[in-house]
Amino acid sequence: MKGDPNKRNKSKYCRFHRDHGHDTDECYDLKQQIENLIRQGKLRHFVGRDHRDEKLKGKIEESSWPPLGEIRIIVGGNSMGQSSKLKKTYLKVVQNVQLSGRSPRTRSMDEPAISFTDEDAERIHHPHDNAIVITLLIADYTTRRVLVDNGSSTDILYYPAFQQMRLGRDQLRPVCSPLIGFGGMKVQPVGTVTLPVVVGSYPQQITREVNFLVVDCSSSYNAIIGRPNLNSWKAITSTYHLSVKFPTEYGIGQAQGDQLAARECYLAMMALDEQVQTMSIEERRVVVEPTEVLENVLLQEDDPEKFTRIGTGMKEKARKDLIQFLRKSIDVFAWSHDDMPGIDPSVITHRLNVYPFFKPALQKKRVFAPERDKAIKEEVQKLTTTQFIKEVYYPDWLANVVMVKKANGKWRMCEDFTNLNKACPKDSYPLPRIDQLVDSTAGHQLLSFTDAFSGYNQIKMDEADQEKTSFITSQGLFCYKVMPFGLKNVGATYQRLVNHMFRPQIERNVEVYVDDMLVKSIDEGSHLEDLQETFETLRR
Repeated sequence: MKGDPNKRNKSKYCRFHRDHGHDTDECYDLKQQIENLIRQGKLRHFVGRDHRDEKLKGKIEESSWPPLGEIRIIVGGNSMGQSSKLKKTYLKVVQNVQLSGRSPRTRSMDEPAISFTDEDAERIHHPHDNAIVITLLIADYTTRRVLVDNGSSTDILYYPAFQQMRLGRDQLRPVCSPLIGFGGMKVQPVGTVTLPVVVGSYPQQITREVNFLVVDCSSSYNAIIGRPNLNSWKAITSTYHLSVKFPTEYGIGQAQGDQLAARECYLAMMALDEQVQTMSIEERRVVVEPTEVLENVLLQEDDPEKFTRIGTGMKEKARKDLIQFLRKSIDVFAWSHDDMPGIDPSVITHRLNVYPFFKPALQKKRVFAPERDKAIKEEVQKLTTTQFIKEVYYPDWLANVVMVKKANGKWRMCEDFTNLNKACPKDSYPLPRIDQLVDSTAGHQLLSFTDAFSGYNQIKMDEADQEKTSFITSQGLFCYKVMPFGLKNVGATYQRLVNHMFRPQIERNVEVYVDDMLVKSIDEGSHLEDLQETFETLRR
């Protein structure tokens, strides 16, 4: 209390300040504290309790209905309107707000303040750069892998998810406006549909009718929640906390992001992007006529799987000499891991150089569907047979495997080395420039392209760093004895190796980019000599 204690009214006593001077019901500081607690939603059980209890009882039966199904994974804007009149109206509303300084809607002063605390960040593994991926109840289906995207001007539902909800195409309304993504790429939606969406946990949850644009294209997400829906929720997002918070009638609701799902979606999208790029390249090859037709040449008559391809544009004598040379050099070729001796550790090994101040990370084991688990078991068996991996006990670092479906329908097993890669410094060893490699082939009469078989796996991991590559499966804990894909700096390590191997030949008759090698000859008659020199280097 302010003022001289001797001049205060002794007949009045404040229980909040525990002093004389005024009564408790007249205390200004106490009233301010109570108002702040009401705004924060901490006194919701004491404010309007009878009225809220009646609403709660009315919704208990409705909220207890089970969802019709659950969508876990995909196999596989019209916010301002479509007409020019609606677009002009959309722009005028914004201009009116800027000129008058007032929004047409008045802000409710009874809504509690939304804040994020350190406690919200405790359940997240830091540091991270993951997206916010949440779970929503869409049309009574528990829909996982929903991306929260503040940069999207519309709410999107991918067509495979639309099909899993057993919704007919007759429910789709036509839409004329295309979606424009990064780089100006346009995608024409299949249509638009309005579906009920429930976000949050009962009773701190809200239900809204959301207008989704249904898009038929490849994605690892089931849906995308953009600005229109986030604004209707009055939601506040925090990428640091991987959380979305929003006001409800019963306090602050929250939709917590799934960090594991976010990383799985990211890796799946990266693999999907590689497939799209490969498809684009194949399409261009169909459009552009090849300069020369290739023919298959058997290197071993009794084994039809051991063959290579050569051009048909050579002279007959040069062709016969080349075939004879390749058959004599069959020991340089590899068709399986048994044919691959690997690189001597005295030449090079891959080291991680983990920062000493980084705390090791042990990822919890993920549960896979039977089909994926079977593919993991087969891959582990194959890697164990080739002695690429070994069983490990009590590792400090532990990663999960991630299964990605390849274009041919088979599964590819990758490891989630996200934590380990963050703990390693970047190797700045330079890679060759592709445009310079292409220019260096100008004027050469013959070119031979070679590709290293399972190139990265030919380099051994440094023994001190092998257990850091440990990963967990249903078959146990394993670590790599060879350099695996997905580790940081593996490309630089391989480039350092090939530069060391072919240093006398690079720019003279050989060009190398990581595990792709090119033997070039200005004179057609010297090509066999150039190949012989290259093969001798490979044998060493």
